[in-house]
Amino acid sequence: MPPTFKIWVASLLVLYFKMHFNSAMQKRGRVAAGGYPRPEDAEMFGLAHKEDTGLAWRAGRCWQNDLENIPLYLFVSLAYVLAGGPELWAYVLFGAFTAARVAHTACYLLSLQPWRLICYATAHFAQLAILGFVVHRVFLAM
Repeated sequence: MPPTFKIWVASLLVLYFKMHFNSAMQKRGRVAAGGYPRPEDAEMFGLAHKEDTGLAWRAGRCWQNDLENIPLYLFVSLAYVLAGGPELWAYVLFGAFTAARVAHTACYLLSLQPWRLICYATAHFAQLAILGFVVHRVFLAM
């Protein structure tokens, strides 16, 4: 097993638990607001039927952002592992992406701009660099 695979799995685990933390924040926000956006959930938990606001809304938007960014990262970074990318750059780039996404969630939940944008951009550019390594290793390296 290449050492980059262990780095990839560590990144995957951190992102997995980060997303579950975010889901817990959405639940906390809904309970604090006393309602759920879907009637059957509201009825099951004995709360009002109402749209998400505050923390629940922010956690929901953060969740959507994760779903738009993390799966693509996991595919691109796994391609990096399979293409035999350098271990040092896996630590740097996988670590940068993962740390930036964790920070992005914190900034999203706490309404911190421009830090949220900086975290998003950091993760985005780390992912582009990973993709650059993949393209180079697969199509250009001899």
